[in-house]
Amino acid sequence: MTSLILALVIGAAFGAVLDRVGASNPDLIGKMLNLTNLNLAKTIILAIGVGSILMFGGQMLGLVDVGHMSVKSAYIGVILGGVLLGAGWAAAGYCPGTGVVAAASGRKDALFFIAGGLLGAAAYMVTYPMWEASGLLDPVLGGSVTLGKVPGSEYDALTGLPGDILGICIGLAFVAVAFALPERLVATPSGRQQPAE
Repeated sequence: MTSLILALVIGAAFGAVLDRVGASNPDLIGKMLNLTNLNLAKTIILAIGVGSILMFGGQMLGLVDVGHMSVKSAYIGVILGGVLLGAGWAAAGYCPGTGVVAAASGRKDALFFIAGGLLGAAAYMVTYPMWEASGLLDPVLGGSVTLGKVPGSEYDALTGLPGDILGICIGLAFVAVAFALPERLVATPSGRQQPAE
């Protein structure tokens, strides 16, 4: 029961942060995707970088149990699914997590997004045998692998580099990119004023 309560508290806190940084606002997501306002992108990149540094640093210090690490298999279907998710994110202005946060904050359009996602998941479940038979779910590049070998993990690595050091370096690169990115890469179209955020 304690784990469930902790999960609810952490989930609610994470949702509140997502809402606060604007990740549940489809207008702000649209501006990020058309490169006219990169503040949300900078926040996402910074969070990934800091999370990577903390996770791999914690593993090196023995504070994070590598046994809890889960690496998803690479296969053609997941690449196609990623393309579809990206297209849906751009069209709807939500990804699955931010759609739930938007619904919790009172956006009615997010309820339709969630319903569409559930219908899509149900359609995938019903047609799963067809997708499995197609070969799109067969592992590629070794299946569940990491870029570098993480000591104590069961996963193979694509390179001989130490995974913890590589993870920290990639995290530092993400943090550097987050600070180096300008506020926008594309100017706001002339005649349209950029509203204050």
